[in-house]
Amino acid sequence: MILRVLLATIGLFLSANTLAQQQGIPDFGEGNAVPLSQEYLLGRAWLMQFRRQAPILSDPQLQEYTEGLVFRLAASSQLRERRLEVVLVDAKSINAFAVPGGVVGVHNGLILAAQNEAQLASVLGHELAHLSQRHFSRSQENAQKSQKMALAGLLTGLVAVAAGGGDAGIAAIAGSQAASQDAALRYSRLHEQEADRVGMQNLVAAGMDPSGAAGMFEVMQAESRKYGSRPPEFLMTHPLTEKRIADARNRAGQYPHRMYEDNPDFQLMRARVELSFIEDPVEAVAHFRKRRKETRGPEAVAAQYGLILALTENGEFAEARELLKPMRDFKPANLSYALAETEIDLQQERFEEAITKLRRGLEIMPGNHPVTIQLGKTYYKAGRYTEADALLKAHAKRKPTNATLWYWLAEIQGLAGDRFGLHQSRAEYFFLNGAMKAALEQLNLALKLAPDNVTVERINERMAFFQAVGRALGQF
Repeated sequence: MILRVLLATIGLFLSANTLAQQQGIPDFGEGNAVPLSQEYLLGRAWLMQFRRQAPILSDPQLQEYTEGLVFRLAASSQLRERRLEVVLVDAKSINAFAVPGGVVGVHNGLILAAQNEAQLASVLGHELAHLSQRHFSRSQENAQKSQKMALAGLLTGLVAVAAGGGDAGIAAIAGSQAASQDAALRYSRLHEQEADRVGMQNLVAAGMDPSGAAGMFEVMQAESRKYGSRPPEFLMTHPLTEKRIADARNRAGQYPHRMYEDNPDFQLMRARVELSFIEDPVEAVAHFRKRRKETRGPEAVAAQYGLILALTENGEFAEARELLKPMRDFKPANLSYALAETEIDLQQERFEEAITKLRRGLEIMPGNHPVTIQLGKTYYKAGRYTEADALLKAHAKRKPTNATLWYWLAEIQGLAGDRFGLHQSRAEYFFLNGAMKAALEQLNLALKLAPDNVTVERINERMAFFQAVGRALGQF
């Protein structure tokens, strides 16, 4: 199914490219490369398919943190297309990926494996370099004779690799390029070298430690030894050698020496990931108690934060509050600590206290994603569905590509009796997951409940757009 959809989509894009050239529309790619505008559409079509089969992580704090880091790196990069979409994948594998059109994916296993923010940023900077240097488009230009097959095979492989199915993905990529395998591998190695070099430049330009690249390579090398013949997912598409590690060290040494302070928020986010991988709350409490005793400095603070979250999940609220109080007193503006406090309030059903704190947070940080989601969750738990509906409906306009948000909003609208909103939200959720027929069915239901002619016209325009996308994806 994915292969058929991608072939249909690619055929449409290539036809559009030919038409653009015939009409004299400028091509801002390189030579016969795929234009940036078509890469953007191709990437979004890929993302629709990816959402349908990958375990997408919906932790608002991790999403906000990772997006902030990616955008910080992008701001000082050579990217021309900066409409980025950051996707968090709930998988223990050490992996990240970049898809043409500005889709950047991060497995939360990568966040846990990195020992500091610079190491994580080195991988993200490397992936952004693949995008800024147009490696996908240049690869296709290098193999024009089998362009459709190579595009479909590469993107199908990327879906599998990005979702954690490394072996199947590599097989798909290899199969699509069998006719020119040696040349393709040589070209890929050149791209890897260029991404390493440009990625480190981006890292330094963003004010981050260039030694993070070699440090991350060493972490991956250690993981490879731990698991024997099967390397981390990232290394299955980005082979690691001693020379590559040495080159990273040498390149970092060429920059002026200075002191870099690690972002303490990174260690807190790392603790969140670590907790998410422990299913039993009792086991999680024991794990973080042990970590708190064994570590020092920022890691010990993060371990205490993880312990607070674990205690909250386990219903041990008194101890959680006791441990959190000195952290809140020391850093009252720390958002993670403030949200941890409201989570304890929420679990103890102290809804009014949590709502007051979260509303105050939104006054200070209007539109903040984690605070908004936490307030929506509190309204929901308190049975205040109408207020949750209004809050998240406004937030969905700021985050229109967040599929999880649309899904949750639809559920709340159902409880609030907002059938019109429910059908619209479900339509957006189905659209973002590439299910155009289901999306149109929901809009048809919304159309019957439209309150005025202006709304009817707006829904009809949205339906026309969904139909156009559906035809491009080969669904009609």
